[in-house]
Amino acid sequence: MLTITRYGAPTALPPLLIVHGLFGSARNWGAIARRMASDREVVTVDMRNHGESPWFPTHSYADMAADLAEVIEAIGGRADVVGHSMGGKAAMQLALTHGEKVGRLVVADIAPVAYGHSQNHLIAAMRGLDLAGLESRSEADRRLAATVEDPGVRAFLLQSLDLKADPPRWRLNLDVLEAEMAGIVGWPGTGGRFDGPVLFLSGAASDYVRPEHRAGIKHLFPQAKQAKIPGAGHWLHADRPREFEAALRAFLG
Repeated sequence: MLTITRYGAPTALPPLLIVHGLFGSARNWGAIARRMASDREVVTVDMRNHGESPWFPTHSYADMAADLAEVIEAIGGRADVVGHSMGGKAAMQLALTHGEKVGRLVVADIAPVAYGHSQNHLIAAMRGLDLAGLESRSEADRRLAATVEDPGVRAFLLQSLDLKADPPRWRLNLDVLEAEMAGIVGWPGTGGRFDGPVLFLSGAASDYVRPEHRAGIKHLFPQAKQAKIPGAGHWLHADRPREFEAALRAFLG
C-alpha cells in the first residue's frame, strides 16, 4: 500500500484524503493537512514512485486510482478527496471508477484532458544534478540553478531530494516517471460519470482549466462547480494557502 500520514482523529465527518501532484509528496501538504484536521481525520499519501511509497514499473491513472481505492478501504471505506494536478487526475479517475468510495471531490487546477507539456526536462535536470559531496539544500539549489531557472520550481523539486541518504538520492522513480510521462500529462479518456459534489478549484493566474474544458467536465461530473483563487498560479495551495483552505472548508463542510 502507499505510504500515508494521518492527522487528527475520526469524527462524524468523513476522512479527507489529500493527493499530491507530479514530483510532490505528502510532506508538501503537511501545513494544510494539520489545519484541516481541526474537525476531521486527514490523510496524506505519497503516490507510487514518489516519496516513501513503493516503486512500481508503471504509473498509469488506472494504477493510481486503484492505489487510492486501497488507501480509502484501509481508512474506513469512504472519504472526501482533494487532488492537485496529477493527483487531481488520479482523484477524478478514482471517482469515475470507484465512485462509491468518494464523498465530495475537489480537483485542484487540472482538467480531465490531455496537456501538451512534458515535464521530462525537469527529470533531465534532476538526473543531471551532481550529488557528489552534497551536504546542504542551499548547495543543491546552487547546482540545480544551472538547469532550472525558476527558484520556486527548484525549491519544490528539492523537497524530494534525500540529503540524509549516503549518497544523496531522489525520492522519485525518475526512470519510470520519464517513461510514463505521455500518460501522466495525458488523460485516459475514462467514461462513465460521478454524480457526487465536485469543486474544480483553479488558480486565477493559471491556464490549466480553460473555458473550453467546461463541457467535458460537466459530462463526467454533472454536479461540478468551478471557482478561482485570485493571485494564485498552478501551485494554488502554496501560493494562497489560507484562501485555498477557506475554499476547502466552504465546500467540504
